[in-house]
Amino acid sequence: MFRNILSVGGLTLLSRLAGFIRDVVMAAVLGAGPVADAFLIAFRLPNHFRAIFAEGAFNAAFVPTYARLREQDGAPVARGFADEILTAMTLVHAVLLALALGFTPQFVSLLAPGLAEDGARFDLAVTLTRITFPYLALISIATLVTGALNASDRFAVAAAAPILLNVCMVSTLLCAALFPTAGHAAAWGVLISGVAQLFVVGVDAERHGLGLRFARPKLDPGTRQFLKALGPAIIGSAGVQIALFADTIIATFLPVGALSALYYADRINQLPIGVVGIAVGTVLLPEMSRRLAAKDDAGAAHAQARSIELAALLAIPFVAAALLVPDLTMRALFARGAFTAADAADAAATLRAYGVGLLAFVVVRAFIAPFNARGDTKTPMIASLSAVTLNVALKFALMGSFAQVGLAFATAVGGWINVGLLVLFAVRRGYPVGDAALGGHLVRLVGLLVVVGAALVGAQAAASAILPGGMGARDELMLALVVLGGGAAYLAGLWLLLGRGFIAGVIGRRAPPPLPPAA
Repeated sequence: MFRNILSVGGLTLLSRLAGFIRDVVMAAVLGAGPVADAFLIAFRLPNHFRAIFAEGAFNAAFVPTYARLREQDGAPVARGFADEILTAMTLVHAVLLALALGFTPQFVSLLAPGLAEDGARFDLAVTLTRITFPYLALISIATLVTGALNASDRFAVAAAAPILLNVCMVSTLLCAALFPTAGHAAAWGVLISGVAQLFVVGVDAERHGLGLRFARPKLDPGTRQFLKALGPAIIGSAGVQIALFADTIIATFLPVGALSALYYADRINQLPIGVVGIAVGTVLLPEMSRRLAAKDDAGAAHAQARSIELAALLAIPFVAAALLVPDLTMRALFARGAFTAADAADAAATLRAYGVGLLAFVVVRAFIAPFNARGDTKTPMIASLSAVTLNVALKFALMGSFAQVGLAFATAVGGWINVGLLVLFAVRRGYPVGDAALGGHLVRLVGLLVVVGAALVGAQAAASAILPGGMGARDELMLALVVLGGGAAYLAGLWLLLGRGFIAGVIGRRAPPPLPPAA
């Protein structure tokens, strides 16, 4: 399992690094003005729907069902199930796309009502959304193919495919002079990337005998199980997106630049969530599904515990940096071209607020997996909706005094509420939350976080004293020195506080109990 997590995480890290290059180009070309706000609306709208219907809900319902059918009934039955779902998904997205293109102004008004008072920005957002929205259908079908690959222990190409989004957007942004606006260039890059990602995962599936074909949907036991899990999963995923919708809606009523501050802060915040949290969840869900299908409860609990520890361990440097050195981070990464020092300061304050809940968002998929692997998508839905209700209420309470920083802090609080409720519901249902060693390991991980945080603060103070005030690229060099200092403290603390045994257990050198033989 560790090797698969490392593979997915490494390729996702490469994708996020490519995404960082994309964001640097976006910041320099788009800045934080009205064109940037219009594009971010156009970019977020299909991505909200993608997170609800594709990556979130769909994976939660499809992967356990596919893995269970493959384990118990064989690969041909699982593939037939996937073929039927492909047909149904294509029809649904065709209808959704037709509605979206026909009622784009209404969609944009729903997502960004504050733009209605700025006719030029609203019209541009409508135009760009019509370009980006077909990306939803393309990436949703790609997610179906990816789910079949993941459930068959093939992760690499599917994890690498999102790199194409960044490559395509950078390419079109560098040719922005050929488009009516830089926003048009970015929007076309999004659409082109959807075609490219679907092509790449489709070719990989064909190479490994997992290519999907259209088949007439049938209401057989596998499909009924999938649909039973899908409904609550959609509602649960929608809960998270409601909070993000609220961010976008409220931010359109805030001063120009608030949307951009949220976007760039969230991009840094999403780095560990994507590299660590999603990688752990992607690998853990089929692993737990197979073990529970084979009645291996102890192996499933062991896999969950090690996944939580690994996610927390890898997230610690990011959490410490977001909380303690966000200003330096945002200045060094983005303060150039059209993105000013003031823009960087706004984004830094937002990043610190997100940092409060970063660890929760990194580990949450490991706490959701035991429910989804058992076909129980209703319980995560209840936890998600409960957390979102409090989250959105807190956003409205804080927006007046703290603007987008209040929105980010409310999101962080909602993340911790969600994790707390998942733990509570697991205990009530008698599901093991990890194993006996998990609690003690988490305490030591908190100690490691303190060590890394102190090292980052000390390294920043030392670098500020050493480097002359007027030198070129001072912030970039300071950030490099801080990363080196924090990295050294992280490695030393890992060895001294946690030890060789902990590391061996987390990376899988101590294997979980083997799966019992099939009956």
